[in-house]
Amino acid sequence: MRSLPKLIATDLDGTLVHSDDTVSDYTRAVLERVKAAGIHIVGATGRGPRLTELVRFDIPAADFLVMGGGSRVLDIRDTDHPVVLRDERLAGDALAEVLTRLEHELGTLSVLIEAGDHHEAPLWGDADPHWRYPDVVEARVRAECLTGPVLKGFARHPTCDVDELLAVAERVIPPDLATITQAGLGYIEICPPGVDKATGLRFVATALGIDPGDVLVFGDMPNDVPMFRWAGFGRVAVANAHPALKALADETTLTNDEDGVATYLEAMLKL
Repeated sequence: MRSLPKLIATDLDGTLVHSDDTVSDYTRAVLERVKAAGIHIVGATGRGPRLTELVRFDIPAADFLVMGGGSRVLDIRDTDHPVVLRDERLAGDALAEVLTRLEHELGTLSVLIEAGDHHEAPLWGDADPHWRYPDVVEARVRAECLTGPVLKGFARHPTCDVDELLAVAERVIPPDLATITQAGLGYIEICPPGVDKATGLRFVATALGIDPGDVLVFGDMPNDVPMFRWAGFGRVAVANAHPALKALADETTLTNDEDGVATYLEAMLKL
């Protein structure tokens, strides 16, 4: 019988969460069984700290949260007293430089900036009907948004596909300026340098004394690529995953709407 992983990390939107933004009772029950088997669970998401309560609602079995694509890491084993293991910010002038370089190549971008980390803090920038979530967006002049450090920037081009925009960003933005990725929202995401889900998970693994070879991961989008490259026990893509992630996956499970993560884990526990 194959041994079990010591830690499981799963993306949320597009992976664990259904397209209607719900998590099934079946998935919740399977994750509780995983936890009862002594396996640590990590919710690894691009959602920022302002959505911590929503993340905890969607994956209540989690012992740790890797949020903001890796910039905020929380130990929530004591639910009343969470411990911040990592808190990284992107300098406002660094984000300004990223946007300047991209707009020099492509023209004007629609930009949203995530700066506040209190519950349901508003986004700043350009209200855009292409943003799929019902966030409050405060219309602000860009220069006003970039006077201090921020959590993340989002940028969309009116005609350029998000993967094409990401390819341009990877060509013109050095990694020591910012980390650029995309998570399926139609926007590229501009994060602090050295920040991704893999570097966030390292904080969890260090806290627990767990080797990457004992970590199983699930995902669907390019922002999951770093943790797929890092985890050694297994890398599982949902069937609706981006081709870039499927190319790195050891296995593919059912779609998020078919509870692919839970189906895989239930079968694993029965082996």
